[in-house]
Amino acid sequence: MSLGIDQETDLKELVDSLHFAEKVERAKELLAWAFGKYGDKAVVANSLGKDSMVVWDLAKKVNPGVRGFIVTTPYKPPETIKFMYDLVETDKNLKIYKSDQDVGKLYETDPDKCCQILKVEPVRRAVEEMDVDCWITGLRCTEGRTRTDYKEIEERDVDLIKLNPILLFKEREVWQYLAVFGVPTNELYGHGYRSLGCAPCTKITADDNERAGRWLDTSKCGGECGIHTQPLKAAVGEREDV
Repeated sequence: MSLGIDQETDLKELVDSLHFAEKVERAKELLAWAFGKYGDKAVVANSLGKDSMVVWDLAKKVNPGVRGFIVTTPYKPPETIKFMYDLVETDKNLKIYKSDQDVGKLYETDPDKCCQILKVEPVRRAVEEMDVDCWITGLRCTEGRTRTDYKEIEERDVDLIKLNPILLFKEREVWQYLAVFGVPTNELYGHGYRSLGCAPCTKITADDNERAGRWLDTSKCGGECGIHTQPLKAAVGEREDV
């Protein structure tokens, strides 16, 4: 299957020029390309956030048998845990991964290492055990300062394609999709959160930056846990962890 959409146009231009329905169709075409090329080795990484729920819904529309994985930690809010189990009860193709390592309150002294153990390593295990060749994410280029240089289709890792089908969506378009298609979301959004993570490292803020509440008052403020910045499929000895 060939991909019939232009991948060379400036992303900012596309973000501002395409309307909602065009972005939805573009996302579906990207997903159809991925499933056509990689089959069941194209797998959705579902963070349980609003963006992932859009991608999961789109992916199921394109390929009802799509597989996905969720990475959870001991520090996820109870609302997120409930939402997760409700979701996997209805979506049997979603598999939960987590680390069994006790890290105590490592998030207070070394949040990077905490994320490494509780999030990056379980994602690596999911990619390996599910035999993933293309992982599908909910990244958006308007989401925050750390997410402006991604592409809709990219290979930043060894033999692992990354597909970001809703990269062009604005935050309001994410909520538009969720509302129009009746997609369930975590109740924490109704409390004022705009980006969800582990409870100790996620706050409500009035900042324009959507991810400003993540790791607030640390060096990671508004940053990344590591799954989008580190190798996921390289041999252990070849990984350059930070």
